[in-house]
Amino acid sequence: MKRIFILAIVATVFIFSSCKHKTEEKEAETKFLVTSPIERDTIVYKEYVGQVQSSSHIEIRSQERGYLEKIFVDEGQFVKKGTLLFKIMPIIYQAEVAKAKAEMEFAEIEYKNTKSLSDNNVVSPNELALAKAKLDKAKAELALAQAHLGFTEIRAPFDGIMDRFQKRLGSLIDEGELLTTLSDNSRMWVYFNVPEAEYLDYIQKAKSASAQKVQLQMANKELFELPGVVETIEADFNNETGNIAFRATFQNPKGILRHGETGNIMMPVNLKNAVLIPQKATFDVLDKKFVYIVDENNVLKARQITIAQELPHLYIVASGLRATDKILAEGLGKVKNNEKITYDFVPFAKELAELNNLHAE
Repeated sequence: MKRIFILAIVATVFIFSSCKHKTEEKEAETKFLVTSPIERDTIVYKEYVGQVQSSSHIEIRSQERGYLEKIFVDEGQFVKKGTLLFKIMPIIYQAEVAKAKAEMEFAEIEYKNTKSLSDNNVVSPNELALAKAKLDKAKAELALAQAHLGFTEIRAPFDGIMDRFQKRLGSLIDEGELLTTLSDNSRMWVYFNVPEAEYLDYIQKAKSASAQKVQLQMANKELFELPGVVETIEADFNNETGNIAFRATFQNPKGILRHGETGNIMMPVNLKNAVLIPQKATFDVLDKKFVYIVDENNVLKARQITIAQELPHLYIVASGLRATDKILAEGLGKVKNNEKITYDFVPFAKELAELNNLHAE
């Protein structure tokens, strides 16, 4: 009996100890993290879909008809100004130059003879003037023939990158036919459309400010290494979309950007005394956002808020919160409205630093 009594005492102590441990775990589990919104000046970025174009992008076309005799460059090659690109078979134009040159030489001899006679009063001044006119005409026809011959050689008008060839060696080319395009990618223009209301905000602030700097987010979601500057705005709004086109200029020293690329223009907007909260402190009910406010009695109260902007891991609150409010930061799925909780308060400056470190990783 004594042995049974001892065992009963041990069992009672074990059960009491286990219950006490579970109670402590439950209390630890129900202690929540609470913080407050923070007010600070913040920069957010408005995104606009942009179309990247070379500042100098031209079509290279034939100015004469003939067979494509030679191609001196390759697709995608960088060429310097004056580089010979294409040569159209020049036999006919060479013959025309030779003919025009012979006619000019004949007219020149005729003029010299007429002038000699005129100096001796053998012929009238009118005949000398006629001979001079024939010589001038012959010179003009030679110059025209030489110009046509020169058009059979197509050279680069500026430094740039060759695009795909539209014609191959030996092709019969008509006058004005497209051969390729040439792009100077040292400086790029990015066009993007801005709604009327945002245009008005921009133009009113831009009157007294320096040129607006912007960033370009490329298709791989990386930011282009150099900022751009908004330089021009088109004259008219698009009546169908209500937008107006802006143009930002980016220097492109490494040639990363190419004509025809797409990307997003990131235009900074300065917000004064913006109210910031962590995104994880919110929950959705239908299409509305809520937070749990902790009142003076440590009771949770659901409150609807309006979001102005979204940042990585953060929301900028337009209405519904003050910097002095206390909000539940974690464990929203474990509580319900009007529930009393125990909590630890963590200043949002510390919470924000942790979120920034998480975003950096």
